[in-house]
Formats: sequence, structure tokens, C-alpha cells
Amino acid sequence: MKKILIVLPTYNEEKILEQSILKVFEFCQKNFNQYDWQLLIADNASSDQTPQISKQLAEKNQKISFFHINNKGRGHALKKAWSQEYSADFYVYMDADLSSDLNALPLLIEALEKGSHLATGSRLKSGHQTKRSLPREILSRGYSLLLKSFFHPTFEDAQCGFKAITKEIAEKILPKIKNNNWFFDTEMMILTEKADYKIKEIPIEWLEKRQVKRKSTVKIMATVWEDVKGMIELWLRLRK
Repeated sequence: MKKILIVLPTYNEEKILEQSILKVFEFCQKNFNQYDWQLLIADNASSDQTPQISKQLAEKNQKISFFHINNKGRGHALKKAWSQEYSADFYVYMDADLSSDLNALPLLIEALEKGSHLATGSRLKSGHQTKRSLPREILSRGYSLLLKSFFHPTFEDAQCGFKAITKEIAEKILPKIKNNNWFFDTEMMILTEKADYKIKEIPIEWLEKRQVKRKSTVKIMATVWEDVKGMIELWLRLRK
């Protein structure tokens, strides 16, 4: 039986964490009986009750695991989660607010089963259904255009927080990723494609839930600037 590790990176998610974890847990129970699956809460430097809530959830259910690190950044959390310490055949991660519709999760796994090495949700590929603020829509499309000017990728949406990779990508590509924050996703996808691995982009239903639940912890302009720097640094590194 193949193993799937599903990771939810978290930072100060006390208001939504339990609800999100239980929703993913119930979905996996119904849809992944043919797999040995595990949920992992990867907490990176939360200062609220997220670690305590995570620990309680893990203590109540053996299908839920938890670790806490003192470094902020999605990349830090995923590098630890997808290391040999948590060995699996397929590795998945999704944003803790579950903006991406879970019905696309089996499609990610199906893509890997059929030969893709990285499968990602897309909010830009034809067929997607996305509801988000106009500023975020403009930034997302602008980011995609900038990315194409640097690297000419075949994919549209690099930053969607809904991805799955094979064990081979975790072993071969993960150690090469330098960024530990928001550019982590883009760097992983660029390096995966440059190494001639197959990427499958799946149009998804995506809702910007932060407008409804609470203000996002992500500082948009700081993230944009970090991504631009990340592109330049990666472009220079690949030219060597």
C-alpha cells in the first residue's frame, strides 16, 4: 500500500486549524482507503495557540502528526516535513485555510500515479474557478508574466498552495532548493522542469477565504519583493 503524507504548514492559525484538519481528515477517510495516508501539521514559529491545538489533535488521532520549528517560512516547514524523517511515496501540501477545493486532491494523486512527478493546482489554467480580490488577481497574473520572461516555463501558476510531489522529487530536487519562504514553490517547480521531470497543472476551484475569516498574515508587498529577488537569484544561479 502506497503512503501519502499530507502537510499543512501553519503560522498562527489558531482560529481555523482544528476545523481545517478535521475537514481534511474526513475527506481522506472517504477518498483514500487504498492508501496509507497521514496528516502532518508543520508549524513554523507560531506565537498563538496553534502548537497547543496541533498537539491536542495529534494526541487524539494517530493519523495526525505535528512538529514545531522556530523558523518562519513555508520552505522551512516543507523541507523538514518532506525529509526522510517522514518517508512516503507521495508528498502533498495545502494551505491551512483550505482555499483550494479538496475535490481536486485525488486528481493530484492520480496525476502522480500516471507518471507526473509534480502535480499542482492552478488558478490561471483554463477551466479554473477562482474567487479573489482584484489586487491579488492582478498580482498573480503579473507574477506569471514576470516568471515567463525569466524562465519560459510551461506552467501558468507557480504559487498555488496546493501541490503534490513524488518521492523522487523530494530526494533529488528538494535538497537543491535554496529559498525557505514564499519563493519555495516557484523554485521547486522551475528546478523540477529544468531537470526534465514531468509537471501536471490541474485547474481548481479556489476561494480567497481570508476575506471572510480574518486578515491574512501574509504581507503582500514584502512577499512580492521577496519573489522578485528570488527570481533574479535563481536566474543567475541557473546561468552559471
